[in-house]
Amino acid sequence: MWAIFKKEVNGFFSTVTGYVVIAVFLTLLGLIMWVFPDYSILEYNYATLDQLFSVAPMIFLFLIPAVCMRSFSEEQQTGTIETLFTKPLTELDIVLGKYLGALFLVFVALLPTVLYYYSIWQLGSPQGNIDSGEVMGSYIGLFFLSAVFVAVSMLASVLSNNQIIAFLIGALLCFVVYWGFHFISNLPGFVGKVDLLVQQLGIDYHYRSISRGAVDSRDVIYFLSVIGLFLFLTFQQLLKNRNK
Repeated sequence: MWAIFKKEVNGFFSTVTGYVVIAVFLTLLGLIMWVFPDYSILEYNYATLDQLFSVAPMIFLFLIPAVCMRSFSEEQQTGTIETLFTKPLTELDIVLGKYLGALFLVFVALLPTVLYYYSIWQLGSPQGNIDSGEVMGSYIGLFFLSAVFVAVSMLASVLSNNQIIAFLIGALLCFVVYWGFHFISNLPGFVGKVDLLVQQLGIDYHYRSISRGAVDSRDVIYFLSVIGLFLFLTFQQLLKNRNK
């Protein structure tokens, strides 16, 4: 598994792919948080990082599927996946290695945003006037959200040997698991507590819950369950592809 992990990380950073992903993510966030007047922190009258945590999921919705689309699609298209099958690796090793490699890239992209927190902490009046607990909870929620998007995008990649199709499937599935259940719950047929139950099936509900600063074990279990489900589906599809 760790051999696959190292291969994926080296693959990201031995070409411009990894650097472009990180640069695009940080540039978009920087423009939204510091330049665009409708979202700029400088236009707010209080110290907050709400803009980062509300905009990042929308950026990840396209960025993460773009990163993960090559994970299996490229291997299947070029035939190198057959070489992996001849190695002393199980399908689980391959899936987990590629998953952790992509997740590490997302973690590296998130790491520089700590500078935004430091900047807001310095700009606060008085200095340090920012809810650090809420920020920490939001970072945890954003990391879990990223972990789900990576797992979803991995499944999309293993479903097709065409990277563009894998990207489109990944972006669609990420949209459905994040916002889909919220939109469904607003349909006229869902009344009473039913609409709340439908919302709880989606990531948006649990992401907003953790972002309040209180890390509930139910939210953590939800995220881990969704990640496990999509990794299991990826494993099953890879096993099916190998048997073919």
